[in-house]
Amino acid sequence: MAELLFELLSEEIPARMQAKAAADLKRLVTDRLKSAGLSVSSVETYATPRRIALAAEGLPDKQPDVSEEKKGPKVGAPEQAIGGFLKANGLSSVDEAEVRETPKGNFYFLVKEIAGQPTSAVLPGILIESVQALPWAKSMRWARTGFRWVRPLHSIIALFDSKLLDGTLDLGNGMSLPFGDSTLGHRFMSDGAPITVTGFADYKSKLAAAKVMLDPAERRRTIAEAAAKITSAEGLSLKADDALLDEVSGLIEWPVVMMGQIDEDFMSLPPEVLSTSMRSHQKYFSVQNGDVLANRFVFVANMEASDGGATIIEGNQRVLSARLSDARFFWDQDRKDPLASRTTALSDIVFHAKLGTLDQKVDRVEALAAELSAYIPGADKDRARSAARLAKADLVTGMVGEFPELQGIMGRYYALQDGEHTEVAQAIAEHYAPLGPGDACPSAPVSVAVALADKIDILTGFFAIDEKPTGSKDPYALRRAALGVVRLILENGLRLPLTKVFDAAQKLYPHLEATSVGPDLMAFFADRLKVVLKDKGVRHDLVTAVFALGGEDDLVRLLARVDALGSFIDSEDGANLLIAFRRAANIVRIEEKKDGTLYDGAVAPEAFAQDEERALFEALEQGSATAAAALSQEDFTAAMAALAKLRKPVDSYFDEVTVNADDAGLRANRLRLLSRIGATLGQVADFSKIEG
Repeated sequence: MAELLFELLSEEIPARMQAKAAADLKRLVTDRLKSAGLSVSSVETYATPRRIALAAEGLPDKQPDVSEEKKGPKVGAPEQAIGGFLKANGLSSVDEAEVRETPKGNFYFLVKEIAGQPTSAVLPGILIESVQALPWAKSMRWARTGFRWVRPLHSIIALFDSKLLDGTLDLGNGMSLPFGDSTLGHRFMSDGAPITVTGFADYKSKLAAAKVMLDPAERRRTIAEAAAKITSAEGLSLKADDALLDEVSGLIEWPVVMMGQIDEDFMSLPPEVLSTSMRSHQKYFSVQNGDVLANRFVFVANMEASDGGATIIEGNQRVLSARLSDARFFWDQDRKDPLASRTTALSDIVFHAKLGTLDQKVDRVEALAAELSAYIPGADKDRARSAARLAKADLVTGMVGEFPELQGIMGRYYALQDGEHTEVAQAIAEHYAPLGPGDACPSAPVSVAVALADKIDILTGFFAIDEKPTGSKDPYALRRAALGVVRLILENGLRLPLTKVFDAAQKLYPHLEATSVGPDLMAFFADRLKVVLKDKGVRHDLVTAVFALGGEDDLVRLLARVDALGSFIDSEDGANLLIAFRRAANIVRIEEKKDGTLYDGAVAPEAFAQDEERALFEALEQGSATAAAALSQEDFTAAMAALAKLRKPVDSYFDEVTVNADDAGLRANRLRLLSRIGATLGQVADFSKIEG
């Protein structure tokens, strides 16, 4: 078994593309090895800003031998058919074919023994095809080449069993890049001489000596550990930022962690401004003193300095001061005008060509937030209106223009300065939330009202103009908006009649068609609810079974019903009753199809011939009444308990009663009784939708 080493050295690859490129290369090469019949023990890929590398272990020396078998015409077939078979397979006579007896007679067969090729002869094609197939979000052509790749390629290492593979990547226009056995080290800290390698261990070792840390996970761990050490030495801590840590790990080949100081003049800026400016522009990490932002920042250099980094730190502090000076300018300028005065500028911003301006959207959200306040305990209608009116105003401030990720956050600061109520300011900051599963969900009543109104307006509007998500495409993030609505409702226990709310939201678009989007939105929400509940271990089929009843648009009530149904199905009585329901439903369905009629009519108790029929009928009558009463009180546990009592009479019925009796009237009555089982269970859920 032998090893494959493959490296693509290029100009700097964007950090956001490296991990995917490494994973894609592994997939492409692995799939092609499998198609070529080449087994492999392990395949690992690595990425740095300047290279993507692949190391495969346990490859055989050659492909396995295979037998290829082709069936020809029948013995005695017309000469034309036999001649065509011989010619197509390079045979001169039927004597070179094998005659086999089959159930349909004797046929000619051709059997070819194909010897496997040496792995070294197969690999170049596999590697070249993989490079050509590697997908990039953006790619380029360079110099006079016709080949597209993310950045200009400089060299390719391709070694198998420590020997150079014979291969060349065609770059087009007469240019090519041959396979080699050398690479380059760190752009600044190595001597620039080619590094010749013999295998992966040698490759990794020599790169480390040339100040290249190949493994991105090792670079990430090195940065995190060094940052923790350098901050804790001053009694501080690094502000957690995994996304930035991942990005910075892809920007450097030899991480050197340093800490700088923020000029005290800038510490009066909002901490979010400081953190965002450092993160967005400079890729600096924020540092905390407890829960407060400290006047320090951590950054990662891509080289070691002879002066211990003093010059590098000074340069980064100087650059940061310039950046923060710009931020302070925006901060000072924005506060010269009240936030409310900026709302008029929203009429110049188009929200969507078919949905009007941002100012019109604010009008709709304001009206909807006021209406939603009635369903949110503690929500002040006037404050909800005020917050909705000001929620988008910071979009036209200088600070948000420079740092779009601060929208809402800056609105809160400006609103507080203007003397707005703290609930209004908080709602402005939180109305975009939650943005994802890891984002905190607002709980303050006014914040909840405005956040719901903003998302429901978006969903209603885009569904009304038929801009719904399709497949993996969701350009307006409607799935995220729906998930946000689901979380806001469930985490705050809101009894919100969604159908009524959707209709109210749609009426705020008088220029759109009046066809209700409520049913489509409820189906959309059913899918989103399944996503939320799946993370909590709730079965999606139970949600489907409850939604299938129709008319349920209160998610809190629906979830309570799903929880009770789940507990019921997990019980012995529930599991057995589900089996009995399916048996009954199958019998009724088969007989209805055979007879061409429906057995959903009233049951005639006087026609019963056996005690088990009467017992089941009485149990269904009592169970239905008890369940209905419990459902009216939203006591779903009690409703399920009433159904559980059906198990014994149902089991006895199937044990003792012959449904398809010879007497036609008796048979029909018994089928109607079976149909009644499904109708009774259908009060709490559509049991036909439950899996397992």
